[in-house]
Amino acid sequence: QVQLVESGGGSVQAGGSLSLSCVASGYLDSRYCMGWFRQAPGQEREGVATIDRYGRTNYADSVKGRFTISKGNAKNTLYLQMNSLIPEDTAMYYCAARDLWYCGSSPLRRSDYLYWGQGTQVTVSS
Repeated sequence: QVQLVESGGGSVQAGGSLSLSCVASGYLDSRYCMGWFRQAPGQEREGVATIDRYGRTNYADSVKGRFTISKGNAKNTLYLQMNSLIPEDTAMYYCAARDLWYCGSSPLRRSDYLYWGQGTQVTVSS
């Protein structure tokens, strides 16, 4: 059974930092394309960052230079380091994975991701 479990969310003031983690179980691990998505109230879920089997990354323009996606030494872990947080980053953050090693020509397209975690809340206050 494939499962993704996120942790590390919380509340922080603008300018602060948070680090999210995702642990994958089942046959899924970080050799597959994995990513972080977020959804704010009343808005659609959007791609934040993705990473493929070879460590190639993609970021949404809104987080470039502030967020860093990475894989842990253990094959089944994924991280998102978030720095210089702004109130607009407030959302539920989801870990997701494809059943392929590459992230495709549109890596932030949510419909390409087959597996999803339950999410972890990030709240940034001004």
